[in-house]
Amino acid sequence: MTRRKKGRTTIADVAARAEVSPITVSRALREPARVSEPLRQRIDDAVRALNYVPDLHARALASARTSVVGVLIPSITNVVFTDVLRGIHDRAEQTDLQVQFSNTRYSPVEEERLIELYLSQSPAAMIVVGIDQTPAAAQMLRAADLPIVQIMELGPDPFDMMVGLSQVDAGRAMGEHLISAGYRRIAYLAARLDPRSNRRMAGFRAVLAEAGLDDDSLIVQTKEPSSVAMGCELLRQLMRQRPDVDAVFCNNDDIALGALFECQRMGIRVPEQLGLAGFNDFEMMAAAEPPITSVATERYEMGVTAMDMVARTIAGDPPAEKIVDLGFHLCPRASTRPVDPEGKKAPVISRKARGKSPSKTGAAAK
Repeated sequence: MTRRKKGRTTIADVAARAEVSPITVSRALREPARVSEPLRQRIDDAVRALNYVPDLHARALASARTSVVGVLIPSITNVVFTDVLRGIHDRAEQTDLQVQFSNTRYSPVEEERLIELYLSQSPAAMIVVGIDQTPAAAQMLRAADLPIVQIMELGPDPFDMMVGLSQVDAGRAMGEHLISAGYRRIAYLAARLDPRSNRRMAGFRAVLAEAGLDDDSLIVQTKEPSSVAMGCELLRQLMRQRPDVDAVFCNNDDIALGALFECQRMGIRVPEQLGLAGFNDFEMMAAAEPPITSVATERYEMGVTAMDMVARTIAGDPPAEKIVDLGFHLCPRASTRPVDPEGKKAPVISRKARGKSPSKTGAAAK
């Protein structure tokens, strides 16, 4: 018979005997109602067999929270996320909370590692981008006893709180706009292909399919990082395979600006020969020549709102709405021709936010 090692029985010993994770054991002991009856019985049997006694001192230490809010973003160079971080920091300055952020580099595995690391340091709260965490990361976040806000996107099953926009609806809005403007051979250029971009494309292509205009040969994309130079390359590739294209929607503004530069090099007149649109509505879209149609997103406001939700929850005054839709709005400019007023489909100019945010500083900051 194998003899158990000497020393105090730990929660890891109980987890090993019950064949579950230590997090599951901790949850079963702390909140039994959150664990199924068969699983709870298995853990109880392991506790009795090993004579496990919870270390109250360790539990008190583990429950102590720092004043740090952990923020995980996919990129520190993409303006989309620097705008969000500005909003988070600006709201945090009105509290006693400190912000610590890390770069996941668009890697779900790296995000999972960082979530485990942050949670081990007892943060006051966490803010994470998106709804596509790994199963292990999702399990850790659901089990964490602290405020968590998912940002940049909306989904049906938040870990705790959520603030963002519907990427699918945003893609649909651009599709409706270009069809209403009379375009019929509408292409899509994309780089990086992160989940938010893919859902944006799904919404866009759904509208094209409904109009009988979806065409695989008009989709040019790469998993390589997004850049202005990549926009040039994707536009060249598109023109080689479909020189009859009459409009292009780019999955972000970097790609759109590169596509515009390449059109100018190739002597393609925008919008006379080719309509062009982007996404995010960076400052350069209005400054380009011609100014580029884009979809504006409330990035700064997302940061402010997420941090406000965290601060209020920690202060004991959690927001009534757990999911806040900040919406988006389409900004038609000279890179696409005007919408046909007699067209069958009216243009989608705006998707107004359904939720309320605590500040309007985002609009002023953009």
